[in-house]
Amino acid sequence: MLKENNMAIWFNKNLTLSDFSHWNKNTLGEHLGIEFIEIGENYLIAKMPVDHRTHQPYGLLHGGASVALAETIGSVAAALVIDHEKFISLGIEINANHVKSVKSGFVYGKTEPLHIGGSLHVWQISITDEKHQLICTSRLTVAIRKQ
Repeated sequence: MLKENNMAIWFNKNLTLSDFSHWNKNTLGEHLGIEFIEIGENYLIAKMPVDHRTHQPYGLLHGGASVALAETIGSVAAALVIDHEKFISLGIEINANHVKSVKSGFVYGKTEPLHIGGSLHVWQISITDEKHQLICTSRLTVAIRKQ
């Protein structure tokens, strides 16, 4: 959980999961079963089930589901860094390399910033399986704009 000090990158230095978990309501993330499970000083972790909602026809995790997980946690992380009364965050580019397949269970996405600027963020997202094996690596670029 977030440590009690000012080293955290989040705009709200006392941020907890319950402060933003409702953002998932009525979204693709909710439909896919994405759930935020941990927040640290400079990272955010979410999990997603590998089931009928996230499979492709061969019964494996769909690459698009991995990208949806990556975009979801990277975008939420970017939004948590900024002052919402002054700025909005907009994803502008995402890439993904799928390196291993998975058929069931859960995958876990962890995002950390590569760059946090005034007008642009770049977030690295690593998606692993329950054995901590890398499934997908992704990078998300987010534009920060005035309200």
